[in-house]
Amino acid sequence: MGEGGLTLTETRRVLEEIGLRPKKSLGQNFLIDGNIVRKSLELAEIVAGDRVIEVGPGLGTLTGALLEAGCLVHAVEKDPHLHRYLTENLAQRFPQTLSLLEADGVQFPLAGFTPAAGEEFKIVANLPYAISSPWLDAVLTGPLPRKMVLMLQQETVDRLSASPGTKQYGAITIFLESAYQISRGHKVARQCFYPIPDIDSYLFHLTRLPQPFRFSPERKNLIRSCFGQRRKQIGSLLRTFAPEEDFAHWFEKLELAGGSRQSRPEEIPALLWRQL
Repeated sequence: MGEGGLTLTETRRVLEEIGLRPKKSLGQNFLIDGNIVRKSLELAEIVAGDRVIEVGPGLGTLTGALLEAGCLVHAVEKDPHLHRYLTENLAQRFPQTLSLLEADGVQFPLAGFTPAAGEEFKIVANLPYAISSPWLDAVLTGPLPRKMVLMLQQETVDRLSASPGTKQYGAITIFLESAYQISRGHKVARQCFYPIPDIDSYLFHLTRLPQPFRFSPERKNLIRSCFGQRRKQIGSLLRTFAPEEDFAHWFEKLELAGGSRQSRPEEIPALLWRQL
């Protein structure tokens, strides 16, 4: 497999050989455009020796490019047919630099890799659509990668990069914005995949902030609960967690920012949620 990966004809042939019909429920859309592979590595600023996590490597188009660039790759693939194909076609060629795990990416968001204290790593992945939000939430709870370049469908990118006051703005947006500089990156036409999905995608580009902010599990649950009732006013929502006087100082900050106890969760910017 060369740097450009598999063409449409080659992808169809391999899928037929291994007896796999792409499953829409798993978001199995295989990249067939080598230019997008190269763009992924460029956005991630890949250099030889980088340690890179990949989730859902599929037929290894991106995996092969990362390995040929001299990366140490940790990949997790749930589908046994694809895992077997990757083992036979990539793991045997790159036994020292590819670690391949057959498992669920949400349960193993870093593909079984445990970084040492201060050890840097990146994530580059054509992320299966069905797991994008729970996987990203799992990544944000552990050691944070320095960079992430994620292939995501446009509606997911719209949600993850949403602004306060919009319907797409939610808890995961707040958690992500508090730890990463967000860029929509590079648009990818649906014709770059087989089978062709219903919507275009983006190479979503994330760079860790110099001082990333992490929410405690308790505060995450509080914020999620508030967005679960997003049409209610924040004053009444917070009273279900603690007496209103416990939040008095925060309400003062909210009012200084132009909000009030009558504000809805989606109207409150991430900075104020961090101050809660």
